[in-house]
Amino acid sequence: MMKRWHVLKRLMPLLAGMVLLLSACGRADLSTLKPQGPVAEEQFGLMKLTITIMVIVVLVVFAIAGYVIIRYRRRPGDKSIPVQVEGNHKLEIIWTVIPIVLLIIIGIPTVNSVFGLAKDYTKDPNAVQINVTAHQYWWEFEYPKLGVKTAQELVIPEGTIISVEGKTADVLHSFWIPSLAGKMDTNPGGNVNTMYFKADHTGVFLGKCAELCGPSHSLMDFKVKVVDKASFDRWVAAMKAPVAPPQDQEVADVLNKQCLSCHAIGASGAAFPNLMGIGGHQTIAGILVNTDQAQYANEGTVEENLKKWIEDPQKVKPGTLMPKVDLTDKQIDGIAKYLAGLKLDY
Repeated sequence: MMKRWHVLKRLMPLLAGMVLLLSACGRADLSTLKPQGPVAEEQFGLMKLTITIMVIVVLVVFAIAGYVIIRYRRRPGDKSIPVQVEGNHKLEIIWTVIPIVLLIIIGIPTVNSVFGLAKDYTKDPNAVQINVTAHQYWWEFEYPKLGVKTAQELVIPEGTIISVEGKTADVLHSFWIPSLAGKMDTNPGGNVNTMYFKADHTGVFLGKCAELCGPSHSLMDFKVKVVDKASFDRWVAAMKAPVAPPQDQEVADVLNKQCLSCHAIGASGAAFPNLMGIGGHQTIAGILVNTDQAQYANEGTVEENLKKWIEDPQKVKPGTLMPKVDLTDKQIDGIAKYLAGLKLDY
């Protein structure tokens, strides 16, 4: 008994740690355990089915094992050989048929979902078509039928099928919105994969890269902003609206020379993240959270985060292609202030 108690005391901290770790599961904007759309709900249903069957199997096996250990344990002085069940056709049939039945119970809905969730909506006129391109370490979102290109924040209308075509501009990545849909790899070599999903409610959901892609893989986050249909239409119009340049001519010159040589401020975008509306984003560079967005942790204002990113991108995201430019503090302040003011009203 004492030995068992010592083992239990050693296991208690481990069990307590697991409880604390698992208590973090279940965020509505991030967790597969709180699905926010029909695709995620169907996938969650499969998870519940398979886990339930596995738990039942484990409980039955442990119950039988416990019964056998206690019921047929060797008693003191008993040296007889137990009855052998080798060649017992009835038992062999039972423990062969039961796993087959369980596999059928799991397999039929799984195969049905796999083919159902592979449905192609790329030609559906009622679906919102989005081309997703993964980069080290950011996400580009193009709406080909709407003439809009943006980055890091995917804006979609609620209750509408979202058809996604995914590819990569460099290495292997994986597009994943845990609370809305499963993962889709973006493979090198020009390969294009497709998926679809739908969000039933407005809100902001966190997206991730689910494939190790370099030193800043864990920082390759993006947001999915679900809005009502009217707000989505206003967002599209706002993305296409002209933007006034900085009033300070020095800031305007630096912006054109140093920033807009790679980026763009407008609907069509450029080779690198489109800066249109960046002042209203939930994050800067996908990872620096803005305090202006009240539901997120305290990180910094939009302007502060823009300064941090412009001053030293490698410090924020090691390995990023964003270069560290030679600018004065005044120029950085001016550019950050101007970009922080680029907010879309929708």
